[in-house]
Amino acid sequence: MDPIRNPYAPGAGQRPPELAGRDDQLTAFGVVLERVSKGRPERSIVLTGLRGVGKTVLLNALRSAAVRKRWGTGKLEARPDQGLRRPLSTALHQAVRELGHPQPDETDHVLGVIRSFAQRDAGPNAKLREQWNPGIDAPPVRGRADSGDIEIDLVELFTDVGGLAQDVGKGVAIFIDEMQDLGPEDISALCAACHEMSQSRLPVIVVGAGLPHLPAVLSASKSYSERLFSYQRIDRLAREAADLALAAPAEDEDAFYTVDALARLYAATGGYPYFIQAYGKAVWDRAPVSPITAEDVAVASPEAEAELAVGFFGSRFERATPGEREYLRAMADAAVAIAAAGEEEVDDIGSVPTADVAAVLGKKPQSLSPARDALLKKGLIYSGERGRIAFTVPHFGKYLREQA
Repeated sequence: MDPIRNPYAPGAGQRPPELAGRDDQLTAFGVVLERVSKGRPERSIVLTGLRGVGKTVLLNALRSAAVRKRWGTGKLEARPDQGLRRPLSTALHQAVRELGHPQPDETDHVLGVIRSFAQRDAGPNAKLREQWNPGIDAPPVRGRADSGDIEIDLVELFTDVGGLAQDVGKGVAIFIDEMQDLGPEDISALCAACHEMSQSRLPVIVVGAGLPHLPAVLSASKSYSERLFSYQRIDRLAREAADLALAAPAEDEDAFYTVDALARLYAATGGYPYFIQAYGKAVWDRAPVSPITAEDVAVASPEAEAELAVGFFGSRFERATPGEREYLRAMADAAVAIAAAGEEEVDDIGSVPTADVAAVLGKKPQSLSPARDALLKKGLIYSGERGRIAFTVPHFGKYLREQA
């Protein structure tokens, strides 16, 4: 098969040629956009799921839908070592520019509020060269969104931005990837601001994406967050959608898969979108002619697995210290022990009790808390319920056992 015509895209956040299995989310978001534009009450949205299920791709697709409706949009990726003010200011600056408000004075006022919000990060007595400028020409508006209390400031900022959008009958959507990495104060302020927008019917919404424990992070910040957001779990694709993700791009290039080839690919990928793209690319490059057969899949599978081992699994494993790697391997071994005992079903992410991990290592659970907490902060594992942990990456346990 011609590698130049290979249609698959196994890259971080890259949109696949066929965005299969996400029609429900796209349709529901279209309704949200229309309702908010008309002043109807709607909740902000939170997408949750494991790594490799396509959260970032879907987040970008939702943003594209908002742009087509001529909303103002901005996107940021949360980082544990960065506060919310600067990246959010950049995102809102872009959103305000996209709105195209007809009155420059009104626009400049809101841009000045955004600038004040951003520069408050440097402190009230910071020298001019220490103040970060978000690329806004308008002068800062003193006394608005610059109190230093992030919750007060964010409510004021969203209120002014929402008023500008309301003037032109549009809305503003802020898209936040890796939302679980926001600091506790920023999470609390974001919830408060979304709550205020909902109550005042201003057309500003937040669309966040994060790991499966993100709802727990939000709930710990504000008790009403359970009712504040519409939570949507993004999971692996069902067989029909997975087949479509492979077959549709191939058909566009006048190539086809046999039924057995698609079955073998689903067994290998588990329906996880990132894996589908990685295997699809490797199989295309290895297959001599169309139709692509199960034998072609078997020949190409080692290449796909090697690519995943380096770019998907290995890059994450390398971030862990020796002690943390030992903990990860113990999680994988504990899942095998649970499966062998037949006491409970082991899922793809290797969810196990922390006590079982400690038993594998022959240590007390309390002594392993530093390693567990570090892995939680690095986003390699998460705790969906008290006393249990799981990998944030599907098939990670299998990778660890194969490496051992």
